[in-house]
Amino acid sequence: MKIKKLLIGLVPLMIALVLTACAGNDETAPKDNTDKENESNENMDMNEKESDSMEEGMDHSGMNHSSSGEVPEDLTVAENPTYPVGSQAVMHANHMKGMDGATATVTGAFETTVYAVSYTPTTGGEPVEDHKWVIHEEIEDPGEEPFQAGDEVVLNTDHMEGMDGATATIDSTEQTTIYMVSYTDTETGEEVKNHKWVTETELSPVE
Repeated sequence: MKIKKLLIGLVPLMIALVLTACAGNDETAPKDNTDKENESNENMDMNEKESDSMEEGMDHSGMNHSSSGEVPEDLTVAENPTYPVGSQAVMHANHMKGMDGATATVTGAFETTVYAVSYTPTTGGEPVEDHKWVIHEEIEDPGEEPFQAGDEVVLNTDHMEGMDGATATIDSTEQTTIYMVSYTDTETGEEVKNHKWVTETELSPVE
């Protein structure tokens, strides 16, 4: 009888211990999930900051959309360009807002080597990455041979504020026909005159 009473007394104690252990496990689970959620949110914030930084580096808002149309004296005029001066073409380029999809009128067509470049403006601020485009004749002391990706050059043009005189790295190089164009900004309705530059691959015929 004593053993039976002892067993009866132990059963409630064992049940209490099991319930306590389960309750302890339930308490830790939400904490683990919370930690994972916090870590995920932190990663998202970091990715957003990195994305914002990249967009700042590609910001072309300070670019001179229009120009006087003046070009370097030694720039070679294209003899038989795909898009002759006075013809129209649709642009497929996103150097800046309001450009992609706009119908442009060709105001100049030239044969040269064209570069995408990265540089830090002489006026300070964030570095500009993969700026399109700078032509061979817009580089200080260019010589006859084209530059190669990775070469350092000094820019001799003012498409953007702080560009003239800046040291730049060549990102890519291409021998092509380059065009100067006039068009209407698709977002602002602003008339852009003699924009420099778009490549032939960034243009298509008007349908």
